[in-house]
Amino acid sequence: MADQTDPRRIVGEYGERLAARYLEDQGLHIVDRNWRCALGEIDLVAREGDCLVFCEVKTRRSVRFGDPVEAVTPAKAARLRRLAAAWLREHGVRSGRIRIDVVAILRPASGPATVRHLVGVGA
Repeated sequence: MADQTDPRRIVGEYGERLAARYLEDQGLHIVDRNWRCALGEIDLVAREGDCLVFCEVKTRRSVRFGDPVEAVTPAKAARLRRLAAAWLREHGVRSGRIRIDVVAILRPASGPATVRHLVGVGA
């Protein structure tokens, strides 16, 4: 079992809650959170109209080690596509539009968090 006091875990969970709230405020409906399989994990799955949106959430406390978006490399985007395909198979979804988004959150020690939503990064 993961350490509930791990600062990275706390920051990550905060980011996922903020991202879900942000997406809902933008009119998306969250249909799944933290879905796991042998390939890895999808942070959020949302629906926007007839489109299923698979979201990777990246949260950082600073840009000291780079912008949160930089953590989504081409290899990570390819992995997200494989995870999305696995989610679709497991849930019996055979058709429809899908896309992969990134929600990048910067949560500094002081001041408000910033949220950036990058649409369709995994194409």
